[in-house]
Amino acid sequence: MSSRFDARSRSVLGLADDALIASHRLSEWVARAPELEEDIALANVALDLLGQARLLLAHAGQMQVPALNEDQLAYERPIEEFRNAVMLERPNGDFAATMARMLLFSAYQYQLYSGLSGCADPQLAAIAGKAVKEVEYHRDHAAGWVVRLGDGTEESHQRMQAGLDAEWSGFTRLFVDWIRDDVIAAGEAIFPPWLREPVVHWLEPVLERATLEHPEVTLIREPGTREPGRNGAHTDDLIDILARMREVRAAHPGASW
Repeated sequence: MSSRFDARSRSVLGLADDALIASHRLSEWVARAPELEEDIALANVALDLLGQARLLLAHAGQMQVPALNEDQLAYERPIEEFRNAVMLERPNGDFAATMARMLLFSAYQYQLYSGLSGCADPQLAAIAGKAVKEVEYHRDHAAGWVVRLGDGTEESHQRMQAGLDAEWSGFTRLFVDWIRDDVIAAGEAIFPPWLREPVVHWLEPVLERATLEHPEVTLIREPGTREPGRNGAHTDDLIDILARMREVRAAHPGASW
């Protein structure tokens, strides 16, 4: 699929869009979480992710000629130019599923940002260095809930296992190669398959404490095709997210506050 963005920009946009869409989904729990304290915690995690998205979008925008700002990239790009992982588009569903997704995604983000904090792109390295501290908290917070629910009552265990099973396929796809070799060779991106082993190694004792079974998923992809989401092919769920995100801007184009 053709794109106005080069390979380097697309790799940064993938990071930005992951954070942006994950932030939006978590924000939907505000005033709906099972505890008041958790309501506040999820709002803060969503704000952390939004902050990461803003920095990354601004960085990607500065790579363009003429430059684009973060609002243009968030609110004006067509859906086929978004590069987020499809797992992040899915509706939240049960609270246990949200905790499973948060655990898996933040464990991946932690390893990714840890690597990028020493990358050859100084601005991206600085963003990653700040973000890794935030996602470490996200990861540990989600782990607490996964253990609490997985090793809790029979019903909470069943819901937690179901949530983990529902999210595992999308999690596995985070490690599929989608970044151009020259961007990785230049030290400006991380080869996604490299991240899988350390991420799963960190997850295994958490799942053991939670008395959860490790899901087994075999990825099937037709030869010659590219990874959904990363290649601009998305679900109708992202159409709904973008419509909600852009409602005020669409109603009041050019307005500022």
